[in-house]
Amino acid sequence: MSLPPQPGPSGGPWQCPIDETPFAFVDLEMTGLDLTKDRVVEVCVERVERGVCVARIDTLVWPGEERAGGASEVHGLSVEALTGAPRFESIAAEVRALLDGAVPVAHAASWDARFLQMELERAEMAMDLSHWVDTLSLSRRSFLMPNHSLTALRARFGIPQEGAHRAASDVAALREVFARCCEVLRPVSARDLWETRVHSERTRTAIVTALVAAQATGDLVKVAVRTSGRPIRELLVCIKEVHAEAEPPKAIGYLMPGRGRTEIRIDRILRVGD
Repeated sequence: MSLPPQPGPSGGPWQCPIDETPFAFVDLEMTGLDLTKDRVVEVCVERVERGVCVARIDTLVWPGEERAGGASEVHGLSVEALTGAPRFESIAAEVRALLDGAVPVAHAASWDARFLQMELERAEMAMDLSHWVDTLSLSRRSFLMPNHSLTALRARFGIPQEGAHRAASDVAALREVFARCCEVLRPVSARDLWETRVHSERTRTAIVTALVAAQATGDLVKVAVRTSGRPIRELLVCIKEVHAEAEPPKAIGYLMPGRGRTEIRIDRILRVGD
């Protein structure tokens, strides 16, 4: 029995036009991946509005004597490097302010979301962080690559590897990957980006709306499609039917110029229009 779909984010910044949406780009380094005992050792959050970073925090964090030095083979942060750094509770208010009213973005976001939620709760500054934009999912939808790690994406896009697995450097890479994905997907809102998930049970509302509009007018429309394991194809289509609730959801029409009949899975469409 399949689980019901996760309710989507609504209101606030999630449904603003994408160019007006404030984003909070987040990267954390931790002592490990056990939520019951591991702690955050480095935080970088950049709040970006209209493409400009308007505020940021970039700091080491003291995790406590018992966890200091954990996972240092990954991020390189030794006990000596962390000694004297502030505890998370002393920076929690600043972190919360950067996130407040913004759409959080991270790569493989579930880890950052859970650890950030945990640290804010410990500092008695909990906030709703149930929805994130995950550039791992966006990359898997946008690009044909065998590996979508941030390291692999740095290599693909010529982003320097120097500083990888350090929070500030990873946020810089994250912002570049996010921009590249938006070039491919052309989202209308952050909610639209959230709906762009690999193995999602949803279609993107913006894509369905564009297809229905094309069907109503009868105009030819350019559709960019990427099926699993294949590069992006751009098709010129006359849309005749839209079945957004079908399993799988599909649009039916005629390919131009030959007028061959085609069925296109809506959840494989990256964008509609030029």
